[in-house]
Amino acid sequence: MSQTDDGDAVDLAEGIDHQVAMVMDLNKCIGCQTCTIACKTNWTDGGGREYMYWNNVETKPGSGYPRDWEEMGGGWDDDGEQRTPGDLPDDEAYGAPWDFNHEQIMYEGSDEPLRPMGDAASWGPNWDEDEGAGEYPNSYYFYLPRICNHCTHPSCVEACPRSALYKRSEDGIVLVDQDRCRGYRYCVEGCPYKKVYYNAMKKTSEKCIFCYPRIEGEGPDDEVRPPSCAADCPPQLRLVGYLDDEDGPIHKLVNEYEVAVRLHPEYRTEPNVYYIPPFAPPQHSESGESLNADRIPRTYLEELFGPKVNEALNTIERERDRVRQGEDSEVMELLTTKDTAEQYRLEVFDD
Repeated sequence: MSQTDDGDAVDLAEGIDHQVAMVMDLNKCIGCQTCTIACKTNWTDGGGREYMYWNNVETKPGSGYPRDWEEMGGGWDDDGEQRTPGDLPDDEAYGAPWDFNHEQIMYEGSDEPLRPMGDAASWGPNWDEDEGAGEYPNSYYFYLPRICNHCTHPSCVEACPRSALYKRSEDGIVLVDQDRCRGYRYCVEGCPYKKVYYNAMKKTSEKCIFCYPRIEGEGPDDEVRPPSCAADCPPQLRLVGYLDDEDGPIHKLVNEYEVAVRLHPEYRTEPNVYYIPPFAPPQHSESGESLNADRIPRTYLEELFGPKVNEALNTIERERDRVRQGEDSEVMELLTTKDTAEQYRLEVFDD
């Protein structure tokens, strides 16, 4: 626990100088997967990583990636003291590669189109993209980008008997020491978000590293850059900075205005990736008239983000009304800024 100069309490893990964090505005995500491709190109295009998506964008409501990860367990008990074991995702949950009819087409002269064989095409990453829930005319869905949360209280770190997973003292990024890792996969089991992956070729665990070489200035042109998923996002929905930077957008949105909320806070790992919850048009009657009912049920958003999501949505709605009335709103300015120096405050604590 630390305090900023204005007296606001900020939860930091023991021994951590500053905690880097990310806020994602779900109202901006268009599901284009540019962030996924940026991450895949930079970090997971090598052997044994074919199924790894350190960054993925899934449709909600939906099964997610790996499939049904929310039902696999992990994290901490209600007191936040005892780790609760989870399940290991199998190949099918990640989306096992499909067998195609290459031999028939290329060597046997078949006139059939190239297609998966048998029942192979029964699941894959984003299989349920854009399906969502609800019925016409009030069906709904939204996109949920996910990376490792670099939690304040990471259950993956606690699960490793080799102490191969650890939080960096300078910024709280959770990493895997490849020299210490023996591939026991307790970390995969322990992470309730299933954002640690096992590389069967290298027999070690791997995960999102928050693009730490980029934020250390070892990226393009030797300049400090935000993670690739943030920098390459077309609608620029991600803000990156430090929780304990009282003048930065992360601190203001999370601690001051409390409009950025955690995904599944009941896992009690205290994620450092936060979300601006999604809005949607109201429900409509079959004749097209607007109804006084939420299209995305608040009860569903509570299942994802906990009860704090209600006050976050109410605050954002109030701030939107202020802008409509011609008044100033720092919340709306933070969420709509195009100033990269404001979006990515990563050098504020440099010596």
